[in-house]
Amino acid sequence: MVRELILSRILGIDPGLHITGWGIVDYDGFHLGYIAHGVIVTSTADEISLRLSYIFKQLSDIIEKYSPLEVGVENVFVNKNPESSLKLGMARGAVICCVGVLGLKIAEYTPNKIKKSIVGSGHATKDQVSIMVQKLLNCGSVKLDAADALATAICHAHHRTFYEAKR
Repeated sequence: MVRELILSRILGIDPGLHITGWGIVDYDGFHLGYIAHGVIVTSTADEISLRLSYIFKQLSDIIEKYSPLEVGVENVFVNKNPESSLKLGMARGAVICCVGVLGLKIAEYTPNKIKKSIVGSGHATKDQVSIMVQKLLNCGSVKLDAADALATAICHAHHRTFYEAKR
């Protein structure tokens, strides 16, 4: 059986109720290609239902514009503040719901796995992750939340199946 290299467009997401980072890379099994990144920012003055629907809508628009085939999302970590954990979980739920409604595959990664995949240490700082993402993708300056999202996309690229049987 002959195997063929498959190019995959991957959307990485760092969910948050105030700031949700997103980043898109192409991956062919050997090379990463930077496509785009950004953040979805919600207003703390708005009701939570409006904030969650805004994340859903903006993410839907990003998916429609860039047509990723797969999605990697950062898992929720438990904060010392239960209210913060709950809000983060709700934002993550809006992200997962959006991805599911649009029929995309989703993979979830712990913050430590993402950091270890990018920097080599599961306890790397946000700044270290950002610097390494910029070096790996040659994409210039990236805000921390978007850098975390790009790191998630890179982590997914490194932990997925790269080949599909040729028909």
